[in-house]
Amino acid sequence: MSSPTAAVTADPAPLRRALAVWVVGLSVYLLAIFHRSSLAVAGLVATERFDITAAQLSVFTMLQLLVYAGMQVPVGLMVDRFGSRAVMLTGVTILTVAQAGFALADSYGWALVARTFVGMGDAMTFICLLRLVARWFSATRIPLMTQLSGVLGQAGAIGAAAPMTWALGTVGWTKAYLFSASLGVLVAVAVLLVVQDAPGSRSLRGPRLSAARVKELLAGAWAHPGTRLGFWAHFVTQFSATSLALLWGYPFFVQAEHRSPAQASLLLTLIVVSFMYSGPVLGRLVGRYPWHRSSMVLGIVSAIVLIWTVVLCWPGDAPFWLLVVMTQVVGIGGPASIIGFDLARTSNPGERQGSASGLVNQGGFVASLVLVIAIGIILDLTTPPGSTDYDATSFRWAMSFQYLLWGLGLTQVYRLRRRARAHALDLAQHGGIDPRH
Repeated sequence: MSSPTAAVTADPAPLRRALAVWVVGLSVYLLAIFHRSSLAVAGLVATERFDITAAQLSVFTMLQLLVYAGMQVPVGLMVDRFGSRAVMLTGVTILTVAQAGFALADSYGWALVARTFVGMGDAMTFICLLRLVARWFSATRIPLMTQLSGVLGQAGAIGAAAPMTWALGTVGWTKAYLFSASLGVLVAVAVLLVVQDAPGSRSLRGPRLSAARVKELLAGAWAHPGTRLGFWAHFVTQFSATSLALLWGYPFFVQAEHRSPAQASLLLTLIVVSFMYSGPVLGRLVGRYPWHRSSMVLGIVSAIVLIWTVVLCWPGDAPFWLLVVMTQVVGIGGPASIIGFDLARTSNPGERQGSASGLVNQGGFVASLVLVIAIGIILDLTTPPGSTDYDATSFRWAMSFQYLLWGLGLTQVYRLRRRARAHALDLAQHGGIDPRH
């Protein structure tokens, strides 16, 4: 696996100032997660509001994830060219307008357009935050701060679970989503006032993005086996938690496991809780044992596969305690996916950090997109036409599609980690770099 010394990090700023920039950048990502996850508890309401099937419902998330994944490379290039601050402000603006449009949507087509732009704005947040972390913190703090960025940002999903469930039932669809959209105005003002691209530089600009420059950045990043390892690490760890949190967790718990809406909301919240406490632990481990990052990925994914197998094979409804355990194990996949960004960071020089992060970030969301679509299609194929009353058997078939993605991802991680380690050892031998540190 690649040497952590491969990345270029700016001289760190005073910690208090760095934390101020990070907190505001984190608030942008938190808001994006809120908007991204706000449909998770509204799936059943949306089927009634727009009179749609499960496959049509999955199109909301499919479009959002498709746009998000498709935007990652362009956004990475934009960050390398225009800096985090400018791209982040653009993302907040798009998110705010799109969520307001979703609140006012009274037709399926209008709602699809709004959700597409939610995905576009969402795509402009996390890569910017990663670049801010790399610019504002010392190399020894970057792994922990990266994990904290991903983990604390997931608190936005908590705001899309129980509170959104309450809001939808109390004030209705339009007011609930309009209120969430209004939060973007406050966040945008904070970015304008606080965020700078780097210590001493309000805005950083890279070379113009000619076709040759784009090709150079992307080809250079993808050529390194550490970047490809990061892509597949992100691919295989994230999709299970993402598909539950974004769309299918609530229907699965309510219709397949026969839990109450309150219990289903609690289980979705517990996934986020798992993100939040496991992330700092992984951040410390990654910083201390960078040579074993891919081993961590393999171990965590194996645990996720095991717990899903137990739940899906359980005769009848799985007991509530087992579903709680599942949320904790599956939830670790969120922080584990961030290991992919650390692999990209230590495999690429500073001028192509955004491009490499964009390539890696495609992995998990491509897998999540495929899974979300597959679950919707399988549910419709195993249920009488026109019905949205999906039973446990239908959900077991649908959720079993994950095994195909796990098999592909684990194979690629195992294969590429050998190449990445060989590359790091070669670099150590010829460059005098200790690959363990």
